[in-house]
Amino acid sequence: MYCKAESFLGETMKRYLLSAIALLFCVHAEIGLAQQVTLRLDPAATHVEFTLGDTLHTVHGSFRLTSGTISFDQATGKANGVLVVDAASGESGNRTRDRKMTKDILEAGKFPELTFTAREVLGTLAEAGPSHLEVRGIFRIHGQDHALILLVDSQSNAGTADATTKFEVPYVDWGMKNPSLMFLKVSDKVEISIHAHARLTQFAASQ
Repeated sequence: MYCKAESFLGETMKRYLLSAIALLFCVHAEIGLAQQVTLRLDPAATHVEFTLGDTLHTVHGSFRLTSGTISFDQATGKANGVLVVDAASGESGNRTRDRKMTKDILEAGKFPELTFTAREVLGTLAEAGPSHLEVRGIFRIHGQDHALILLVDSQSNAGTADATTKFEVPYVDWGMKNPSLMFLKVSDKVEISIHAHARLTQFAASQ
């Protein structure tokens, strides 16, 4: 009688332990699934704008995003993906100025793309609501690579995300010409701002 009771308790305990292990495995799997996030930017709804100051006024313009996808693991921060901008697409409302920027400053004939390659993302992207992220990567312009950190504010909702960031490009320090004339002085830095709209894939399995 005692042996049967002991055997029954042993089997019960074994089943309990197996159930607990299975539950922990499922929880771990769900956590693992929740780490990977992918953002696919919509070029038509994404705006890449620039601001350049001179002695008379401030020049505003825009570039066209060709494509953009960033994936990252929220547990490790490891990221990959590239944003691509058409270097010849710059427009500021002045054709002469835009031709000079395209041909002489950016040399788009030799360097047709501006790219940002993501390497690391710090922070957590909320499935819904606001998020604040730090995206680290490499910005390539005029054929040269430069380390860049983007501070991104994002608002997620129903499988989409709207994100904004801005940064300065010290283009003269980075080897490009300053278009200043004798009586017109232009800043040696240009401010870039990005307003992006993206489709959000969250809780997808990590690769």
